[in-house]
Amino acid sequence: MSIDVAALGPEHEIALRGGPIRYHDVGSGPVVVFVHGALVDATVWAPVIPALVAAGLRCVVPTWPLGSHRVAVPGMDLTPPGVAAVIDEFLAALALDDVTLVGNDTGGGLVQILLTTTGRERLGRVVLTPSDSFEAFFPPRFAFLPVLAHVPGALAGFAATALRFPAINRLPIGFSALAKHPLDAALLRRWMRPAATDRRIRADAGRFLRGVDRRHTLAAAEHLGEVDLPVLLAWAVEDPVFPISLAHRLAARLPDARIAPVEDSFCFVAQDRPDRLAELIREFLRDERDATRAADPGRAT
Repeated sequence: MSIDVAALGPEHEIALRGGPIRYHDVGSGPVVVFVHGALVDATVWAPVIPALVAAGLRCVVPTWPLGSHRVAVPGMDLTPPGVAAVIDEFLAALALDDVTLVGNDTGGGLVQILLTTTGRERLGRVVLTPSDSFEAFFPPRFAFLPVLAHVPGALAGFAATALRFPAINRLPIGFSALAKHPLDAALLRRWMRPAATDRRIRADAGRFLRGVDRRHTLAAAEHLGEVDLPVLLAWAVEDPVFPISLAHRLAARLPDARIAPVEDSFCFVAQDRPDRLAELIREFLRDERDATRAADPGRAT
């Protein structure tokens, strides 16, 4: 799928304690905030945004400092718990409440950490698409990345090679493992260019990757039973990296969770099946609003 940056709406920048975060903000109505994974940016969500805006939702789509960002944040805590706290700070800085938080890939793991560590008072509900969970942070296929980040010069070489030869992403350790349908070469170059060409971004990426460890998602899993929010697990049934068995394990821990299978997709459901993901998010918000009205008929909606 090709790049459609315009679908994300205008780009803004907000200063947080550790540095700036750039984000897109489009539409009006109930707020949906998105959390992508490592080495991609906000454009991974672009195909799903127009349908959500048309459904009367406000979509806030940040590029988090996970290696494909364009403004370095050397003063930001980029450990996984640190990034979870940055997400929380971002929501507070924009005064966003009753947020539907949507996570994918590494971002879904960060959302789980957020839910169980830094507070969730600004959240109304959560959507997890295929994501790092339990022992899979990173999953075995991408476990080489934290190792690579510890070797001087290795991350630079990897990023430069991926930028120059997008076909490398067709390998089992490339982005093709995360998308069932081919990703546009220009999109792949966009994702890899910051780390390949800017040593400051590469330093940020290295700091995050070196902090990735399953102990963070395993610790979060121990507290999922305390999450008093509705959670939709919109999971790809064919995903080879994050199998749907992870969704079933999450659902068994979460007090209020449902699984919505997504066909014909791998991890990047916003790229493979944007129509299905938009439909599931719309239905999830509608069902939650209906449940709120039934529980409190006098409450304004």
